[in-house]
Order: sequence, then C-alpha cells, then structure tokens
Amino acid sequence: MSEETKNIMNLNSISDEGSSKKRKRVGRGIGSGTGKTAGRGHKGQKSRSGGNIRPGFEGGQMPLQMRLPKFGFSSRVNNNSKEVNVKNIDGMELVNLLTLKENKIVSKSTKKVKIFGNTNITSKVTVEGIKVSKGAKESIENAGGKVVEDKMIEKPQKEESKKEDATQ
Repeated sequence: MSEETKNIMNLNSISDEGSSKKRKRVGRGIGSGTGKTAGRGHKGQKSRSGGNIRPGFEGGQMPLQMRLPKFGFSSRVNNNSKEVNVKNIDGMELVNLLTLKENKIVSKSTKKVKIFGNTNITSKVTVEGIKVSKGAKESIENAGGKVVEDKMIEKPQKEESKKEDATQ
C-alpha cells in the first residue's frame, strides 16, 4: 500500500525547480557583480534613465527597412469584383447580382461577378446580367438553363456633343 501512495501525484508533491529564475537585482554593491553602473557600462545614451532608441534605429545609418525596396500593391479596381463557381449556383432558378448577394455567395460590396467552371449541374438556371465563361455557359445550357446577356447601354460620346456645340 505504501508503494501505491508513492506513485500518486498530488498538488503538494509537485515541484517547480528550475522552471523560473530569480530576477537579477542590479545596483546592489560591488560584491554582487552588477553594482555601481548596474550592468549599463559608462556614459552614453543607453546608460541614462529613459535613454533608449526606437526599434530599427541604426545610429544614423540608413535603416534596413528603408534600404530594402518597396513591392506589391492592392488594386482598387479589383476590390469589388468576385468569381463564382458553377457548382455554387446549382439549385438556384434565377441568378443575378441581387440573388447572389441575398444567398450570401458574394459580399454586399461586390459590383461585378463572373461565373466560371465546367462541372455538370442538375438544375435549370437562368443567368442574367453576369459575365459567364465558355465552360460555365456550356454546363448551364447542357442542364437546360440559359444565359441572358444584358446589352450594353450606349453612352453618348463626348466628341460628338462638342462638335455640335461648335457648329451652333
């Protein structure tokens, strides 16, 4: 019975030897090894109280983060366009920008969508006002659906209106 009690771990039998170090007490006399200047050396900015330099400062030399070239950029044009796979619209009857937002397939800030992929779908899907890749168009039409492309509304050309103003 005494052998069994030796092997059981109790809260009072747990020791933490070596798990934590005592902090170094500086400025406590010559005999401590870190007395007088307290391990800071003689004079200079780093020996003063509150005397520290910001991270990355290299003593006036051009810092590394400024020496290295900048790279990459975030396109503001592409931030509001998304791609949707054909298998994600399977089961929907009508697919347009509004229905995709309602079903939370694309985010509310999305303004342009393109459907891609050539996986076989089972339901008849009608796509309106959204760009569709060749493979996606094929798979939609094979399932009995259709793709309705909106005709671009022609904007009045600025050059013609200027010419008309000049002649009057």
